[in-house]
Amino acid sequence: MAIIDIERSRTITGGRAVAALLAVLALVHLYWATGLTWPAADERALSLAVLGSVVSFGPAVVLPLAALEGFAAFAVALRAHEGGRRRGIPRLVTAAVAVGMLLRGAVGLVWIVVGRDGSGAAFPWLNALVYTPLCLAFGWAALRAAR
Repeated sequence: MAIIDIERSRTITGGRAVAALLAVLALVHLYWATGLTWPAADERALSLAVLGSVVSFGPAVVLPLAALEGFAAFAVALRAHEGGRRRGIPRLVTAAVAVGMLLRGAVGLVWIVVGRDGSGAAFPWLNALVYTPLCLAFGWAALRAAR
């Protein structure tokens, strides 16, 4: 009789989803490094929508982020591909991704409750409806994948 480990399957699926999200984020940052600002009209509007403050989205800022996200995507995917058996750096990176996402989710909850002045019109809505829920959900999935 075969035993099916449903939890392990969910952990692998969650790890793959986190790796996919990180890969998409890396590609988006590479796209922004070209100077294009979709989905915003200009760099200032993009910065206000994504970060809630005016910050440069120049190559010197977004290329290191893209590299970091690409490395993290690879490590998390490796951890998920091995079914959680691979220890060492993939596990450590997956745990770091989990901590980072859960921390961003917690800060996002504070911003929702307390508010954030000067963050533009789009950021509070995007934070409440997109950024914070995604960080909490994917942070939880990464935490499970890191165990």
